[in-house]
Amino acid sequence: MTTFEIEPGRLFIGGQWREAADGARTEVVDPSRGAVVTTVAEAGAADVDAAVRAAREAYDDGSWSGLSGRERGRVLHRIAELIRENADDIARLESLDVGKPITLAHAVDVTNAANDYEHFAALAHSLHGSHRDTPMNALAYTRREPLGVVAAITPFNFPLILAGSKIAPALAAGNTVVHKPADETPLSALYMAELFQRAGVPDGVVNVVTGAGPVAGEALLRHSGVDKIAFTGSTAVGRHAASVAGENLKPVTMELGGNAAHIVFEDADLEQAVGAIIKAFVFNSGQFCMGGPRLLVARSVYSTLLGILEQAVPGVPLGDPRQPETVVGPMAGEKHLKKVEEYVELARKEGGRIVCGGERLDLDGGYYYKPTVIADLPNDSRVIQEEIFGPVLTVQPFDSEDEAVRLANSTPYGLASGIQTSNLARAHRVADRLQAGIVWVNDWAMLDPAVPFGGVKDSGFGREYGPEALASYTKVKSVVVSLG
Repeated sequence: MTTFEIEPGRLFIGGQWREAADGARTEVVDPSRGAVVTTVAEAGAADVDAAVRAAREAYDDGSWSGLSGRERGRVLHRIAELIRENADDIARLESLDVGKPITLAHAVDVTNAANDYEHFAALAHSLHGSHRDTPMNALAYTRREPLGVVAAITPFNFPLILAGSKIAPALAAGNTVVHKPADETPLSALYMAELFQRAGVPDGVVNVVTGAGPVAGEALLRHSGVDKIAFTGSTAVGRHAASVAGENLKPVTMELGGNAAHIVFEDADLEQAVGAIIKAFVFNSGQFCMGGPRLLVARSVYSTLLGILEQAVPGVPLGDPRQPETVVGPMAGEKHLKKVEEYVELARKEGGRIVCGGERLDLDGGYYYKPTVIADLPNDSRVIQEEIFGPVLTVQPFDSEDEAVRLANSTPYGLASGIQTSNLARAHRVADRLQAGIVWVNDWAMLDPAVPFGGVKDSGFGREYGPEALASYTKVKSVVVSLG
């Protein structure tokens, strides 16, 4: 197995690399081997304060916020170009840090990150207000202005993409940013800080503080110098972050947990559906908020589809993420692996039948779990109702369209959902009834920066991607000029 050297990481504050104020460091582990690959600085409250102050100074001096949208867009375009130019290194970092198969890191993570910056570069000069017709003897118009300092807090599963989905629109709108990546997967965030500098982002406009959520993340949430919180993570932590934001009256966007239902109707093309079903629950080792871990199948094709999955799922290539043929790599860490093991054991206790998988794979000391299909669980089972966040699929039959919709909407989550059918009218009808921020028909995970996504219910609020995301990083000011 080949690796490449990773230099110890430092904090990036005000355009400078520095150690944590107290010198603290933390280890970064390669989940495919369970081995330490490097260390990074572990920020404390003093470091977060320095980063927020740097972001505030950069915002106030107008070196970024004072540029036209077109000028900011040119820099964002350059960031996208640099991501593509350095695609090999970035993909290897994501693979090493998260355990992502290298092929997918290239095709999905790097490609989408570049697309993020390119898309919001194009939107940067589209921010404008409007004239308002009133009976007053006055000229009334609105302006869209940046919010100020944005705290971007991102999770471990898609470090590069989910950072870009926040930083790109924040920068396009003229804000400055303090980015706190997940403590487990900080490497691409530090690499991107170098690319921002090379692209011409002024010092202090983007700052990166690595460290633990309860320390660095909490300090960032509570800092009075932060004007907006953009958070992706678990629903439990999201509730806390939203409550802190509420206490301080800060705008916030929350992309939280998911437990999406994937509905297969009797008229679906099963050959096509199986590919989407497998992709939906094994992609990124199931560590995907918009994954499809709940499969709902029309009873007339239920046994047939279960038999197909029993044969097909064990054949999905699982193993070393640096091998180009690998589709499923390790879990991102030991605690994530143990969580999946606990849920599968719970499924057995709740009466579930393990159709395939149901155990870890011992390979090179890494955190691997075999893709697992479970049948015969009642809908009130914890394994069905809760977010597992691993390569586990539960399968339930239904007898009518109404029952399928009821089951799909029966969990507290509402981030994504999917439909497999050849009936176009049914696709539109069911999509309208599903409680989810995005619905895919006859495929899964079709994502593009032009198409917004986000949650309802316990899956959060606000939207990533699209002009909706850009608007959320601005505030509206009205100006009324008397003509009398």
